[in-house]
Amino acid sequence: MDSILDKKESLTPITGGCFCGAIKYKINGKLRDARSCHCPDCRKAFSAQASAYALVNSEDFSWISGKNLITSYESKKGEGLLFCSVCGSTLCGTYNGVIQGVTLGCVNGAPEIEIGMHIYVGSKANWEIIPDGVIKYQKGAPENV
Repeated sequence: MDSILDKKESLTPITGGCFCGAIKYKINGKLRDARSCHCPDCRKAFSAQASAYALVNSEDFSWISGKNLITSYESKKGEGLLFCSVCGSTLCGTYNGVIQGVTLGCVNGAPEIEIGMHIYVGSKANWEIIPDGVIKYQKGAPENV
């Protein structure tokens, strides 16, 4: 009986959207490898001390509404972000135009994930204090993590 309930719960999509509610999405899968990035680019992109971000399988992600309101930014390296053109919420991260992950602040409810690492702490803002006891990397996470 438990396995039937587990399968049913895993089929419940994760949903999210922007601050103004114009854009909504769903993920028919799990969030994974959540991290907080403290690099200068993420601080600017998220207007915060760091990002809170989790990876998704791009084939599990779909837009429910407001796709026509999305605006994007892509760096020369192919890394990008998708924003709501109305309220400015940062919704997703992309690589070469393919969705790689979502910002945790725009996910609805309480998904089963925790930030597992803090990356680029070597370039964090000098006014930020990262608590002891969390996994920290001076730069990006090692390949095998």
